[in-house]
Amino acid sequence: CRFSQMLHPIFEEASNVIKEEYPDKNQVVFARVDCDQHSDIAQRYRISKYPTLKLFRNGMMMKREYRGQRSVTAIADYIRQQKSNPIREVQDMEEISSLDRSRRNIVGYFEQKDTDNYRTFERVANILHDDCIFLSAFGAISKAERFSGDNVIYKPPGENAPDMVYLGSLTNFDLIYAWTQDKCVPLVREITFENGEELTEEGLPFLILFHMKDDLESLEKFQQEVARQLISEKGTINFLHADCDKFRHPLLHIQKTPADCPVIAIDSFRHMYVFPDFSDLSVPGKLKQFVLDLHSGKLHREFHHGPDPTDVAPGQPIQDLASSPPESSFQKLAPSEHRYTLLREKDEL
Repeated sequence: CRFSQMLHPIFEEASNVIKEEYPDKNQVVFARVDCDQHSDIAQRYRISKYPTLKLFRNGMMMKREYRGQRSVTAIADYIRQQKSNPIREVQDMEEISSLDRSRRNIVGYFEQKDTDNYRTFERVANILHDDCIFLSAFGAISKAERFSGDNVIYKPPGENAPDMVYLGSLTNFDLIYAWTQDKCVPLVREITFENGEELTEEGLPFLILFHMKDDLESLEKFQQEVARQLISEKGTINFLHADCDKFRHPLLHIQKTPADCPVIAIDSFRHMYVFPDFSDLSVPGKLKQFVLDLHSGKLHREFHHGPDPTDVAPGQPIQDLASSPPESSFQKLAPSEHRYTLLREKDEL
C-alpha cells in the first residue's frame, strides 16, 4: 500500500517527537501492525482501509479513529490533545447552575482528587469526553453535594430535565463506564456528513428517521418507540435520525422527497427498505417486526418475489416483482478497500 509507505516515516517521526515530551513508556505507545501478516488483528478491529490510525485507552479501542492531516505536527498535536485533562475543575458552584443544558454533562463531586474514586472517574472521562462534558468539584466547594459521600450526577439536555444520580460503586470501572456510556451516547443518534463514515465503520445496518429539522415531535415519537420496541436489538442495528433537507439524495434512492417526511427506512449497506407508513410507528410491535424482517432476510426476499405466501390472503395472487430494492445510499461509506483507496488518492491530490 503506497499510502501506508508514505505515512510510515511521518508516523515514526511523530512518535519520536512525542517520546521526547512523554519519556515514560507507560504514557504513550506508538505501534504498527502489518495487516497482511496479522489478519486476525485487522479482523478483530474491523480494519478495512490502509493506513488506519486507531487510538486505544487502557486496552480499549476508541470509536473515533484519527482522521486528521497526515503530518508530524498534526499527529503530535493530536496526541497532546488526547493527553490533556478531559475534566474541567469547577471553582464555584455557580458554574454548575450556568452549564450549557443543550449538552450532556457529567459532574463528579469528590472530597479530594487523590482517591480511587476520582481516578476511576478520570478513566471514564478519558474515553467518553467526545460524547459528554465532564466536570469535577472538590473539597468545600462540593461538600453540599456529598452528603452521602462522593457523588456522580448526569445532567441531561434540557433546562428542566431532572438530574440522574449514579448509584453504583465509584471504584468499579465497568459499572460506572456502562452507566456513563448509556447517558452520554443516545440510543438514537443523529447522522451527519461529518460522522457518516464513522457510523458505517461500526458495521451495523441503519434504521433511520428522515425528518425536517424543526419536526421534533416526529423525532420524539421515533425515540420513544425505539426505546419501547427495539432496546433488545441494540447492537444489531444503529438507530439514527437525519435532516431531510441535508439528506435529499438518500431520500431519492427510495423515491421520496423532503415533502414526504417524516420517513423511516432501513439501509443495509446493500439496499434500502421503507417502513410502509409513519403513522403505523406506534402500532405495537410493528417497528420491531420491520427490523426482524431485515435480519431474517424477509425484506430482501419480498422485494424480489412479492409477499411471502403466509402473508397473502386466500385467493390473492402472489406478485413476482422481479426487481431489486433501491440500492444503499450509504454504501459508498461502508468499509471496502476499493472505496478507501479512492478516498486516499483524492485526499493526496
